[in-house]
Amino acid sequence: MHGTLPATPPRRSSSARTPLLLRLALRELRAGLKGFGIFLACIALGVAAIASVSSLSRSLTEGISREGRRILGGDMAFSLIQREAATPERAFLESQGRVNVIASMRAMAVAGDKGSGLVEMKAVDGGYPTVGTLETDPQLPPAELFTERDGAFGAAVDPALLARLDLKVGDRVTVGAANVELRARLVSEPDKIADGIGFGPRLLLSREALDATGLVQPGSLVRWTYRLTLPPEVSTEEGLTRIEAEAGRVLPEAGWNIRTRLNADPRFARNIERFTQFLTLVGLTALLVGGVGVANAVRGFVDRKRASIATLKSLGAPGGQVVMLYLSQVMLIAIVGIGIGLAFGAALPFVITALFGHLLPIPIQPTLAWSELGIALLYGALTALVFAIAPLGRAHDVPVSGLFRDQIDPERRWPRKRYVTALVLSVVALVGLSLLAAYDRRVALMFVAAAAGSFALLRVVAFGIMALARRLPRPRRTAPRLALANIHRPGALTPSLVLSLGLGITLLVTLAVIDSNLTRQLTQSLPERAPSFFFLDIPNQQADAFEGFLKQQSGDAQIERVPMMRGRLVTLGGRPVAEIKAEEDIAWVLSGDRGITYAKAPPEGSKIVQGEWWPEDYRGKPLVSFDRKIAEGLGLKIGDEITVNVLGRNISATISNLREVEWRSMGINFVMVFSPNAFAGAPHTHLATVTFPNGSDEALDARILRSSAQAYPMVTSVRVKDALEAVNDVVSQLVMAIRGASSIALIASLLVLAGALAAGHRARLYDAVVLKTLGATRARLLSAYALEYGLLGLATAVFGLLAGTFAAYFIVERIMNLSFTLDLSGAILASALAVLVSVGLGLMGTWRILSQKPAQYLRNL
Repeated sequence: MHGTLPATPPRRSSSARTPLLLRLALRELRAGLKGFGIFLACIALGVAAIASVSSLSRSLTEGISREGRRILGGDMAFSLIQREAATPERAFLESQGRVNVIASMRAMAVAGDKGSGLVEMKAVDGGYPTVGTLETDPQLPPAELFTERDGAFGAAVDPALLARLDLKVGDRVTVGAANVELRARLVSEPDKIADGIGFGPRLLLSREALDATGLVQPGSLVRWTYRLTLPPEVSTEEGLTRIEAEAGRVLPEAGWNIRTRLNADPRFARNIERFTQFLTLVGLTALLVGGVGVANAVRGFVDRKRASIATLKSLGAPGGQVVMLYLSQVMLIAIVGIGIGLAFGAALPFVITALFGHLLPIPIQPTLAWSELGIALLYGALTALVFAIAPLGRAHDVPVSGLFRDQIDPERRWPRKRYVTALVLSVVALVGLSLLAAYDRRVALMFVAAAAGSFALLRVVAFGIMALARRLPRPRRTAPRLALANIHRPGALTPSLVLSLGLGITLLVTLAVIDSNLTRQLTQSLPERAPSFFFLDIPNQQADAFEGFLKQQSGDAQIERVPMMRGRLVTLGGRPVAEIKAEEDIAWVLSGDRGITYAKAPPEGSKIVQGEWWPEDYRGKPLVSFDRKIAEGLGLKIGDEITVNVLGRNISATISNLREVEWRSMGINFVMVFSPNAFAGAPHTHLATVTFPNGSDEALDARILRSSAQAYPMVTSVRVKDALEAVNDVVSQLVMAIRGASSIALIASLLVLAGALAAGHRARLYDAVVLKTLGATRARLLSAYALEYGLLGLATAVFGLLAGTFAAYFIVERIMNLSFTLDLSGAILASALAVLVSVGLGLMGTWRILSQKPAQYLRNL
């Protein structure tokens, strides 16, 4: 023998064990990520948006869950409207644990000649706060803060009231029949979130001070909240569930709203989920828009790799293997972008907490939301896959000679069925993920349909522009003729430019039109037809006298007055409310207490559309009139019976008619209007409005507020203009948040636009070299390219204006339920700026191309 075999076979290196395609992909990536800057930015931006929103939402949810006891002020809270707990109810609560009572209502604080102001009054007992810390300036113990001294009760006040009435700490105001000394500024309430958003500044005082005001009368709109602190062995999830169930079984007609520390503020939690979904869809929009950038980058990548692809296929590499090689490279680069986006999104809650945690009014618990980050990862990977398959799949069946010839006359063909199938499956997976991860699947489905429709329409628009340019007569001048030819020639930039610019303009126009409609509704439309004042808690025995007082004060103003109570729906058509699953825009009627009234005639601003109104002297079984849209949403019809709990009593009534209600008028109207005999003898207050036919002025408003507060301290006055300003502030903040979030999608559009222009760099370069060699001047070429980009931008802007206006109309009319007014001033300006940006970006790239020396490129032609 000439040698011996080794005892064991040689071990393969780790690189040898790596699959061949992956080794080749990693080897090619050693050259760097040149040409993939836009690709990385688009993927990272979209994933970062989704990951950031999801992580912040999870951190807020975790914070609310962890701080639920502090937010609620105890382990459980039992709320009643217009009445205190009866003796059996109070006894039941005290048998479970320690009880603290909070009363909240709106009232008028009168500061003598300085005027009066609406306040959200909150009366607490000696145990407040049971959890957390009450912060005031100066910091005072509760005994010193609230105790009666020198004929005045102490209170902590929101600084906004001090500024509004030009007051300072130590001054006194009158609330009802009580004198109140403002002893400290209110800095922070531990349970502020659970109280919701009010129309006036907070005035925090004691239960004794509330009793002294004399404002608590039968039927007064007071919310009584009984906070229950349980022994540790009982305050488990099972214990909370048991007590809640027992309260419903032992006291079925109590009519109270029960919350536990596990769902301390379900409304706030739902709002977080809704806003999270919206922002996630905005992030997904950015990711989908960025997907166009991915497709452009991959197309340019294939174009740059023609020599490598030709070489591989010449050496016998199958087409499928070539596609998988470059698909591996693309997905590896996508993973880098996804990693950048995930890192940013995961870090954001920690950064916000570290920098602004002490300033935030809501609890936030920064956490690594692995499941949410995983969803963001899937969004990024699926988007990259969806937009990369088609450009890569085209190279499978093209022969080597075709790959080289493709530089001049690109061959347009569909990829093989395997790639089409992979594309369809990827799209289905992306849509499925969007629906599964959505809070409201109906909204998510609408978003998917809108996104698909936008992509399809923009594709049709691009082909339509190319077809029109192909059929137009050729201009005699060189620049227009060259611009027209560039629009429809093989390999033209038209499809990618129209898609990227069209998505950006459509989004801009949609936001601009929605913004103008919201502004008009809040600042122009409503004040013209809305009442000037609402007056609440008018005592029943003083209602006629107060109406006469208003007539005397307001002259020829229109005065409307109706009785008002609060009631909670218990059953609908024999079914308990808890078992009814209604749509989101209807479900609000089932949660909490609703304002109800009785009337002999149909209220103004409503029209009977089904059934008949009861006679004025009706004495039979209680009847009720229902809002038609709400009734249909709840599956109710004429003849069905409903039960409401009012002041601790269950009252049943039969639906006799359905009404169309004009809610936008801001007049007095109710979902439910009962026949007068339904509440005979029940204590209640009245609600009145004052509407001036020609509008009021500041001086008249101030006089009415001051005189009504002095003459009728029990009545709460709400100036509609002030209420609208409060709502406007909230809406403005939401609009700013929407603008900020949507700017991510706009940035993605700009990136895609830049990417589309960069993808055509090579073709434009050879065009410029040939044309300059044939004598074309730089000025003539620039004018041709400017005209081309301008024509494409103008055509796309027209589509964006139409599509964005339609989208805004749908959102305003169908989702926001507001009247739509066409105002394109802001939209046209935004579209014009977008066109200028696109032309500018195109010319910047063209200038760089025209600066190249022809010689080095002529050698390679």
